[in-house]
Amino acid sequence: MSLKKALLAATMMSLPLAAQAQPVTGLYIAGGAGFNWLQSSKDQVDGTAGAALVTTGGVRANGVKTEWDMGWAGVLSIGYGFGNGVRAEIEGNYRENDLDSLRFSNGTPRFQGGRARSYGVMGNAFYDFNIPGFFLPVQPYVGVGAGYVWHEYDSVRGNNFAGAPILLGTNGAGQRLTISDTDGRFAYQGIAGVAFNLAPGLALTAEYRFLGTLSPRLNARVTGQAAGSGTTISSGFGTGTGRVEVDNYNHSVLVGLRYAFNAPRPAPVAAPAGPAVSPAVARTYLVFFDWDRADLTDRARQIVAEAANASRTANVTRIEVAGHADRSGTPQYNQRLSQRRAEVVAAELARNGVARQNIVVQAFGESRPLVPTADGVREPQNRRVEIVLR
Repeated sequence: MSLKKALLAATMMSLPLAAQAQPVTGLYIAGGAGFNWLQSSKDQVDGTAGAALVTTGGVRANGVKTEWDMGWAGVLSIGYGFGNGVRAEIEGNYRENDLDSLRFSNGTPRFQGGRARSYGVMGNAFYDFNIPGFFLPVQPYVGVGAGYVWHEYDSVRGNNFAGAPILLGTNGAGQRLTISDTDGRFAYQGIAGVAFNLAPGLALTAEYRFLGTLSPRLNARVTGQAAGSGTTISSGFGTGTGRVEVDNYNHSVLVGLRYAFNAPRPAPVAAPAGPAVSPAVARTYLVFFDWDRADLTDRARQIVAEAANASRTANVTRIEVAGHADRSGTPQYNQRLSQRRAEVVAAELARNGVARQNIVVQAFGESRPLVPTADGVREPQNRRVEIVLR
């Protein structure tokens, strides 16, 4: 295959997908997973724990700094699209990071461990951008959210002594700081992403999320360690409890899937008609529908039967079935409704003996009214399917 033909084929294959890059309408579900970076936290320990923290030589210093390894994040959500680019959803989320280092009392971090977790529920609002004329089936979007998130330190700990003790004033012992607690706080987030349409209703998403919360306050404990033995000193200088106010700022990069249940399916591409043997006058039948309905009335079935009989007696090589809707709904919803109406009529023609391969189904939504009206008007004559015998 030549390069020119290959490019033309790729372009034609992308057209049906590009047509699907449109705002979500109706119920959808989504999920994603990826990497999470938890920013470092510089805080102060209060209470007797803060008073117990010292540096070499007995100088008191209750500052604590935590650094975190790259972790992971996951989200699941259910939402609703309003057909105009606006979406709203409820999200459940989870993030986890292992401790990289914990430094306190101006000492070198040693023997540290533990992890941080965040999990909660958010309410989000999104806006999907539609880029007219863009040749790729992609759709960028932005969002904001607010909710409640619990932040947990699971046995986050560190020592300021090595195998031999660091001399602290007069008692000659090292210290261990342990933070292990959970606190829930108001949370907020910003989201920027892009959706790649894979099939009607199905999209691959890639996005960046910033999630922050008000500062959680977590329980902290300081214990003194005996020289070189690891034995906890239960009393005296170097032991205490308190609380530490930590930061919780997360940066996440996620890849996921989104599925919209009511996505419109593109109308089949009409096959080009063969050369006409002789000019023929097209014969048209009109089938009308009740408001917001796609089922056939008894009268509608009679009209479809008449069209089927006429197609057998006349020199008919092609039957065009075109669905239409009035302007009482959104353009996206009316497009889907007109498609359903056309498919119902095509199925009834086939039931009356018309060969399915001779039927071409099209849907025009509210774009070709029989009676022009203002937006939102319910016009019975526009709720129709036209059967054209050629």
